[in-house]
Amino acid sequence: MRRAFRFTLVMVVTVVALLVVNAFVLDNQTRSAEQTVTDGQLIELSNVELQYVDLEATDPGPEGEPIVLLHCYTCSLQWWEPLIPLLNAQHRVIAFDLIGHGGSQKPSSGYEIETQSAAIGEALNELGVRQATVVGHSMGGYVATSLAEQASDLVDRVVLIGTPSESEDSELPFTAKASTAPIIGEGIWRVKLDSMIKSASAEAFAPGADVESLFEDSDRVVDDVDAMTFKSYDSIRAENGDFLDGGSIASRLTSTGVPVLAMDGAEDQVVDAEQSLAKLQAIPGARIVSLEGAGHSPNVEQPQEVADAILDFADAGGVVTEPVVTPPSGGESNPAGGKPGRTRGGPRPSTGGKDRRAQGGRGGDRR
Repeated sequence: MRRAFRFTLVMVVTVVALLVVNAFVLDNQTRSAEQTVTDGQLIELSNVELQYVDLEATDPGPEGEPIVLLHCYTCSLQWWEPLIPLLNAQHRVIAFDLIGHGGSQKPSSGYEIETQSAAIGEALNELGVRQATVVGHSMGGYVATSLAEQASDLVDRVVLIGTPSESEDSELPFTAKASTAPIIGEGIWRVKLDSMIKSASAEAFAPGADVESLFEDSDRVVDDVDAMTFKSYDSIRAENGDFLDGGSIASRLTSTGVPVLAMDGAEDQVVDAEQSLAKLQAIPGARIVSLEGAGHSPNVEQPQEVADAILDFADAGGVVTEPVVTPPSGGESNPAGGKPGRTRGGPRPSTGGKDRRAQGGRGGDRR
């Protein structure tokens, strides 16, 4: 009897010790930036390196203002693949992997939303982007909001897709909560199966959606989670909550005066779409779009409808000119609600940032 008790005790202590060691290893894991998509480029910033794609408008003639795309939590810039060709005819489109995601760097710290938006702002400055329509999906909406707060010269308009205004507007699945619990979370992360990831990710779409068929790569949701470190996965989730605790999206964007389009799928399983959109409607002049039959990711589920809404909204801002000229006092106001200094037919800002370069084969510390 004593021998059995001792054996059980040794096994328990061993398992606990392994869990603690595993937690220490995963909590200190970092990865370098690397090119993970065909058109991907790396840009080295003050404190981090990001992957992005930068596509010029494909049609001749005057270009509308640039469109910047910021993805959701545990996602990557590849979640925009269905949408980009629909936006790219008369708009330059730039999509980023946020810090800790996709091919961007996974550092040991620096996952605050304000740090994320500062990195995007620095990158846009390097790429010569001004007066952009910034589109954020879910967490990407937090980054777009923070960017509008920090750099009004970079952001002309904000589009929110599936972005809750307050913490109470959304609810993560149980598996997502358990996977960030101390010690236990690191253990789950180590043994997570592809089937577990796909099952949890199904809530990011309308009920019954065939998730694998929505992406060109049927393993997209698995690959994007695998690209993260546990440190980035855990830290980013915590920072998302801290950002909302510091002020609602509606109040933050109201204070910026930036025109806002907010849309969500009527069948969103992550965000209470009706409740959140009602709060975002309080932003003066906000456009609100609810998409029937779509869930939390209408940019993937209904890309044509989303693209139509974005283009209609972005084109209300006109064509960007450089330098920006403020109309004289008493001049005609812009009925579309864009910022002053907007005329038609001029050239857009230079895109020749010094770090705009393609790089491949930058190996990270892969699991």
